[in-house]
Amino acid sequence: MDNNLLLAIETNWYSFAVSVFVFGLLFYLAKKRVGFGTRVLIGLGIGLAIGILFQNLDSLETKGITTFGSIYVNLIKMLVIPLVFVLVLNSIASLKSLDYLRKIGFKTFAWFLGTTGIASILGLIVALIFSPGKGLQLEVPSDFAAREIPTFSEVILQLVPSNPISEAADGKVVPVLIFAIFIAVAIIKVGSRNEASVKPVRDLIESLTQVLHQVVKFVIRLTPYGVFALIAGITARYGWDTLQELGSVILTSYVALILHFVLVFGGLVLLVAKVNPLKFFRKIYPTVAVAFSTRSSYATLPVNLEVITKRLHVSPRIASFVAPLGASVNFNGCGGIWPAIVAVFTAQIFDITLTFTDYIILVLVSIISSIGVAGVPGPAVISTTVVLSALGLPLESIAIVAGVEALIDMGRTAVNATGTTVTSLLVAKSEGEFDREAFNRGDDEEVSLNPA
Repeated sequence: MDNNLLLAIETNWYSFAVSVFVFGLLFYLAKKRVGFGTRVLIGLGIGLAIGILFQNLDSLETKGITTFGSIYVNLIKMLVIPLVFVLVLNSIASLKSLDYLRKIGFKTFAWFLGTTGIASILGLIVALIFSPGKGLQLEVPSDFAAREIPTFSEVILQLVPSNPISEAADGKVVPVLIFAIFIAVAIIKVGSRNEASVKPVRDLIESLTQVLHQVVKFVIRLTPYGVFALIAGITARYGWDTLQELGSVILTSYVALILHFVLVFGGLVLLVAKVNPLKFFRKIYPTVAVAFSTRSSYATLPVNLEVITKRLHVSPRIASFVAPLGASVNFNGCGGIWPAIVAVFTAQIFDITLTFTDYIILVLVSIISSIGVAGVPGPAVISTTVVLSALGLPLESIAIVAGVEALIDMGRTAVNATGTTVTSLLVAKSEGEFDREAFNRGDDEEVSLNPA
């Protein structure tokens, strides 16, 4: 019988050795007090270089590196459910009035849906300019099976908690979030009649919040190492052949994502929040890097909360409400830009003409579907399926672009997470819960993540 440990060492010793060397370098930089964002950027750059090297040398396995990346993602995911439950509970229970909850809730959803609509229009315009499907002759994989679109009643049932403990164990975030809202609202109602009766509960929630914040700091310190491992693995996995075959789709997607990131988000930050966009983007870099490398808004949530409160200086009350909600329902990239590009791509490769009415339907359906897929796994696939079905376009194109979707998903997730960060700033600014002076001074720029 083979010894699995010896076999793993024998076949992956070089990737383990590379990982240990890079980890040692990053740790040395941390001890030298090199900034957290700088170390994340260095980890990302080294990961790209190592991934390209391993990809060009077919004999080299990357499992040793990707294992470290998976460990990092698992640690981040470990925090998601308790963070969502406790922070939403703490955020809402600290309010003295339900009117305030309704107000910030309305503003949050308005920004989420409004930016998703703009993202859809932008994706549509860029796709029409670049024409990613023109002249392509691509075969549909023989094993393709379209995902079934959940009915309205199924979507509602998936959102409403029936057994919060079971749903938390299954990693279903939205039902846990809704359960937390119910408890928080009950605390407010009971507290309005007898504050003393809910004080022990409020104190417990506050203590749990402080403890969780410390756990988050422990895990976030691993971000530069995790980003290196994840980017190296992803870069090594996808070769030139994959990029070449659907390069037009990748190019179109990233042009649209970058334009949305710079023009829409930058414009909102400058014109509405009235802060320097360059300073804003520099401060939120850790959120963008983690979202890009993990491809998960939920995995980015702990980092995003630290960035919103410690770097942007948005009040924890606003951040704790907007950030968990954004990780569940804010899909500028996945629900706005991507379905629009795939719709135009599909129409072009199947030689189908879309009318102006079709474009209007596309944008409206993108906005609506971004809400409806909140509790469904794989929101980008479902949103795209809904849009294509609404326009009467063949669903087979979803299988055609599947080969490069992971590469595009990195950018989509970065845009999703950034949209949540921007919304937190906009809502906080409108409610007077944004510390502009601290933002401009750059206090707590490193989020206290350097090792002691």
